Amino acid sequence: MTRTMAAANSEFCISLRNRWVAIAVVLMALFSFVLSAAGSAPTGQLGVDKLSITVASLTSLAVYLVPLVALLMAFDAVAGEIERGTLSLMLTYPVSRAEVLVGKFVAHLGILALALAVGYSIAAAVALWYDPQASDGIPALIRLFWSSLLLGATFLALGYAISAIARRPGAAAGLAIALWLVAIVLYDLALLSALVADTNGAFTKQVFPWLIVANPADAFRLYNLSASEATMVATGIGGAANTVPSSQALASMVIWPVVAFCLAIAAFRRVVP
Repeated sequence: MTRTMAAANSEFCISLRNRWVAIAVVLMALFSFVLSAAGSAPTGQLGVDKLSITVASLTSLAVYLVPLVALLMAFDAVAGEIERGTLSLMLTYPVSRAEVLVGKFVAHLGILALALAVGYSIAAAVALWYDPQASDGIPALIRLFWSSLLLGATFLALGYAISAIARRPGAAAGLAIALWLVAIVLYDLALLSALVADTNGAFTKQVFPWLIVANPADAFRLYNLSASEATMVATGIGGAANTVPSSQALASMVIWPVVAFCLAIAAFRRVVP
């Protein structure tokens, strides 16, 4: 544990100098402020507090931004070490490969938590300034925070696996962007196309609920929207929030980080410095 935390502390200090960290914090702060400031318009019509509306908007933002930031931080975690020639030196220390990866994971997850805390705190502050009754939405915002960390943990681990498999930063970056496009964009488009083509309703009733919770991004979106009083503002796949049990979405969010991290460790163990 001591060696793991030492590795995490070292990686955290190094990552703080990474430009992606500054970009992540600025993006989360900027978008959270804009969404919170603009989210007051529909609250009177929907009959819910401003922060609940903001949480629904932040959910739609986080499902795109959190996986992207996580992959950008993780894609060169192994490939970068190989290219710089530091992996061979690192493995000479009395620390296992699993401990190295856990250290990187803890550090990157801490940075992601920092970015999310800054962004979501700004959103809450703006919402409370405009609407004192917005405090009713604080539980939903807290739920959004820790579920965002689970989503980020999944894509951090997947990023490590890609980095170990590609072994070159350029190739790893390309695979990371491809994963983001498939998991976040193309997957939902495919599901929507299948729903439109489903004439007898068999796919919608029997297959669709399983496919939607199989994707960690969709599970994250459904879990948060199902807990929000502002689900009526959700469109597209998010409109299915009331058709899939939140317990299934939560199970998917918990299982995915574990599975992804096991894949990352397995891929890292096959790397020859």
